[in-house]
Amino acid sequence: MIKLNNIEKYYSNKLIKTFVLRQINLEIKEGEFITIMGPSGAGKSTLLYILGMLDKPSGGEYYFFDEPVHKMSDKKLTELHKSYIGFVFQQYHLIDELTVFENIETPLLYQKVKGADRKGLVADILDRFNMVAKKDLFPNQLSGGQQQLAAIARAVIAKPKLILADEPTGNLHSDQGKEIMDMLKKLNEQGTTIIQVTHSEANAAYGNRIINLKDGWLE
Repeated sequence: MIKLNNIEKYYSNKLIKTFVLRQINLEIKEGEFITIMGPSGAGKSTLLYILGMLDKPSGGEYYFFDEPVHKMSDKKLTELHKSYIGFVFQQYHLIDELTVFENIETPLLYQKVKGADRKGLVADILDRFNMVAKKDLFPNQLSGGQQQLAAIARAVIAKPKLILADEPTGNLHSDQGKEIMDMLKKLNEQGTTIIQVTHSEANAAYGNRIINLKDGWLE
């Protein structure tokens, strides 16, 4: 599904290159549940953003289903991202002007799902996440945990082939966190590939492989 060859990410300041990722070689098969771990500043989120086509590497090759992502135009990257990938951000990235219902509905609009079907799918997922009472609220009216639940609902609603999760349970109390991890595990068992960044050993145990990053290098 995913193949990275010598992926690097650096920022140039005149003559100095500051490396975030160095010579990352990685293969991820469809249906895996991968955990990326490492200390703060190791490059975990940067790697996740590159995998999610939200950031471009400075060098190297990225193949997604044998398609050369590193050669694609921004338009093609956006299309690929919307069609295949659900992203759970650490900072939620909900749209402030939209209600919970409208935020969760957004991926279905990109996929041109018909109106009646969209409403049914959103109603189902609101019910599953115990958020029916919050559907007409705006993000700033929700607690951090509720915003995270809405963001996760939005990421999974369109049944993407790949879910990328950056500290998915970071803002949830332990019961909610376990519920979310159980749900990600279930999605994985149904065939969704999942890549999570976490500091939590308990969350890492849900996956079938751990990738350790340190100072931008794969260990």
